[in-house]
Amino acid sequence: MNFKKNVVGFVTVFTITLLVCVGVTFLWSLVFHGIAIIDWETSFRFAILFGIIFPIIDSRKRMKI
Repeated sequence: MNFKKNVVGFVTVFTITLLVCVGVTFLWSLVFHGIAIIDWETSFRFAILFGIIFPIIDSRKRMKI
C-alpha cells in the first residue's frame, strides 16, 4: 500500500511539475529571447527530482505521526 501511494504521488507530482516547467520555459524563451522554444531537458530534470523528493517527504511525515 505504501509503495502504491508513493508511485501515485510520483506520477502526480511528475505530471504537474512537467506541465508547469514546460509552460514556464516556453514563456521565458518567448518573452526574453523572442523565440518560442521549450527546454525539455530542464523540464524533465525538475519533474524527476520533484517527483522523487515530494512523495518521500510526504511518506516520512506520515510515518512520524
